[in-house]
Amino acid sequence: MRKSATREARLRRHYKVRQKVSGDGARPRLCVFRSLSHIYAQVVDDGRGHTLVTASTLDAEIKSDTKGKNKTERAALVGALLAKRAKEKKITQVAFDRGGFRYHGRVKALAEAARKGGLKF
Repeated sequence: MRKSATREARLRRHYKVRQKVSGDGARPRLCVFRSLSHIYAQVVDDGRGHTLVTASTLDAEIKSDTKGKNKTERAALVGALLAKRAKEKKITQVAFDRGGFRYHGRVKALAEAARKGGLKF
């Protein structure tokens, strides 16, 4: 499969997910993006169009902790950091948007770590 076809297929799946999942003030959307070497997550209020909380493997807070860990373990660190930051902003419930990626591996590790950190979805 061509690289562009793979990307287009993911975007098509993401579009289908976004038709069902949206965030509002009471329950914002936790969206995940997974690149080849990093993972990014953000909590978004779609009603206002604002990003409330972000976390990624590039954050200074966890950059030193990611050394020597595999991608799945790094994703779990990002999920825990995101949950901590969301709790500081008094966000407890979110709608999970997997971004067209399959719910396994890094995406699943991030989601489970966020749940363990106190987020409900």
